Amino acid sequence: MTVDTMHKLPERKGNMAPLFDGPEWSFELIHKVYDAMGEIALGELGLSIYPNQIEVITAEQMLDAYSSIGMPLMYRHWSFGKRFAHDEAFYKRGMRSLAYELVINSDPCINYIMEENSMTMQSLVLAHAAYGHNHFFKNNYQFQMWTQPDHIIDYLAFAKKYVADCEERFGQDAVESTLDAAHALMNQGVSRDLRPRPRNIAKHERERAARRRAHEEATYDDIYRTLPEITREGMAEPSEVQSEQRRLGLPEENLLYFLEKNAPKLEDWQRELLRIVRLLSQYFYPQRQTKMMNEGCATFVHYEIMNRLYERGQLTDGTMLEFLHSHSSVIFQPTFSDRRYSGMNPYALGFAMMRDIKRMCLEPTDEDRAWFPQIAGCGDALGTLREAWALYRDESFILQYLSPKLIRDFRLFAVTDDAKESAMHVAAIHDEQGYRDVRRRLARHYDVAAQDPDLRVTDADLSGSRRLVITHYVRNGILLDKVEAERTLQYLAKLWGYRVRLVEMDSEGGRVLKEHEALPMP
Repeated sequence: MTVDTMHKLPERKGNMAPLFDGPEWSFELIHKVYDAMGEIALGELGLSIYPNQIEVITAEQMLDAYSSIGMPLMYRHWSFGKRFAHDEAFYKRGMRSLAYELVINSDPCINYIMEENSMTMQSLVLAHAAYGHNHFFKNNYQFQMWTQPDHIIDYLAFAKKYVADCEERFGQDAVESTLDAAHALMNQGVSRDLRPRPRNIAKHERERAARRRAHEEATYDDIYRTLPEITREGMAEPSEVQSEQRRLGLPEENLLYFLEKNAPKLEDWQRELLRIVRLLSQYFYPQRQTKMMNEGCATFVHYEIMNRLYERGQLTDGTMLEFLHSHSSVIFQPTFSDRRYSGMNPYALGFAMMRDIKRMCLEPTDEDRAWFPQIAGCGDALGTLREAWALYRDESFILQYLSPKLIRDFRLFAVTDDAKESAMHVAAIHDEQGYRDVRRRLARHYDVAAQDPDLRVTDADLSGSRRLVITHYVRNGILLDKVEAERTLQYLAKLWGYRVRLVEMDSEGGRVLKEHEALPMP
């Protein structure tokens, strides 16, 4: 499963003076290169970006930044320090490299670049992050729906101060204990339904009941009293349990939201900590859904910008060779038998798909015309790419644009591995049906909703035993890992304050497959 990552130098078409020559950089030079890239990115490529804020930091500051989930002004937590110590030890031993850059989805868009980088690498980073990622953040529909880039930095500043204040008032152990439990449920702190939810469900239900009564009074006619009475024998009245579930808005997929609003024993400051973790989880949700597209867009943009600068004569041969070496390393896809293999490289697949779309728009084959009649030969590669970057996430992008040629280039095929069978079955090969099957299966792999377990709050007895019931709707017979499920359930019980029951139920047949219970530790 490899692709050709060799690139040759493009042909020069201009004789402009090189922007720089050699590895040394300065702030003036960075500003000069940034402006030159802007002429290409905003003019020739038609990108639309937030204003950029570029900050130069040390390697240690870079370690600190991405050990705290890549966010500046992050609140303190022991897990961030643990990750920092681990990454620092590996980095100092030469066993791990650092990211060349870190970019924050905010307005203005914050770009961190390392002072240890050469000027070539600073140029690559500017093209990749300040223009590529920036354009994707601003224009992709997922980020437009789920994030508020003009507010995130202010909110992080509030969160950091709030956590510090809580530590001072209630003790570091109490705060860390609550954050530990919230972090354990972070992936279940996302609301995938974009319909606005009422802030106070009980109040919302009372208002609905009042509107029903008002409607009944407005349409009342005394003549209805003379009609024969209709008995309701055999018609079940809503039970107290059903009424309670409706009042609580159950079932609820966002566990952190439900706990924040309804956990009986949480203090107000603990609810605010849950809200902070929940909003951060919601902020990162689009990034989880667009990892491959986002990196593919940024890699395609930096490749186009650097090549066009070279064609103009604004980059030297030495600079271009250094760039191509780094670029080829980034998009390298190891084979499945390689010790370095850890799945599909999002940079490799994303960049390859962007380049393939450009090829189909400008130089289509008969196969391309049959599979992609809307874009094959349209002549507007950049317009097609900008539209794709705006309208798709990883799963839908693969379903729409992964071509048979790219499936062959990556040597992809589908294998069915059934534990009941003694041998694996090759389910999809390189024919028309096989291409469609490979594309569908690969897209499914990038569907975050399908990868995360489907957990929902289905019952909460607030007036009696206070027991909370969580249901895991099992897909394809895959149960939760027993150790992880029980550990996370313990965190859940800690936040709820009473007994919590986890039911694993077959999503199709409704059959209970397994049950777990936990009580809050004293």
